[in-house]
Amino acid sequence: MYIFESCTLARLSFCLLVYYISPSIIYLTKEGIVMINVAICGSSGKMGKEVVKAVSNADNLNLTAKIDINGGEFSSIKDAKSAMPINVLVDFTQPKSIYENALYCLNNGIKPVIGTTGLKDEEIRELEKITKEKNTGCLIAPNFSTGAVLMMMFAKKAAEYFDNAEIIELHHNQKKDAPSGTAIKTALMMSEAKKCFTTGNCPETETIEGARGGDSYANIHIHSVRIPGYIASQEVIFGEEGQIFKLRHDSMNRECYMKGVLLAINYISAHNEFIYGLEKIM
Repeated sequence: MYIFESCTLARLSFCLLVYYISPSIIYLTKEGIVMINVAICGSSGKMGKEVVKAVSNADNLNLTAKIDINGGEFSSIKDAKSAMPINVLVDFTQPKSIYENALYCLNNGIKPVIGTTGLKDEEIRELEKITKEKNTGCLIAPNFSTGAVLMMMFAKKAAEYFDNAEIIELHHNQKKDAPSGTAIKTALMMSEAKKCFTTGNCPETETIEGARGGDSYANIHIHSVRIPGYIASQEVIFGEEGQIFKLRHDSMNRECYMKGVLLAINYISAHNEFIYGLEKIM
């Protein structure tokens, strides 16, 4: 199905070419811009509302569905898809629903951009498998802030030079999963440089269980703080005899994620790939 405003023969030809390369519903404006039809799942949440504004203000994105069980235009992805064209779905919902949402999208011709954290390693592997089988696109980003992603990339580089490191992540007290997806992804990236980051540590005994945080990839301890006043912050601490090196990023508002969200939507719309981490397309 094609939806056109006023267009010249040349623009029509271009639109048909896009459809031939990547079959989907195409919306062409009178300026000749090929629009990407975007649905937002979790549109009534704090992040969802920011995504609604960002997508609505983007010249090449067409917001076709706001999905949320609380105050959305549609209460499910299935209902939205039956009524509206959707090329890409941005998910900022809950850890308990993201996997099923992604499965539905991949099996029904929708490319998901997942910002909700809480996916298990085996779930990520399964989504990658289905993405490749369906020859479609899926992008999972633990963090859409370009500054936070750069911090993760710098941490991976620093990991080559230090044998000891720990991560502290700090969020508001309404965040349901711990540790954060950003902290997990940071540890995973650092583990590619080294297999252990507790070199020389003495045997430890916790007098209070969990005092040393969670033991993640390459024995990197992750400490999670949940307290009002924070949005999202993370500090990666490297140490050796005679020096401490810290990397820190703080998100002051949710608008800082929108540049990354728009980058992800535009990229995955044009590519049939599985992407885990915004750093892969920056």
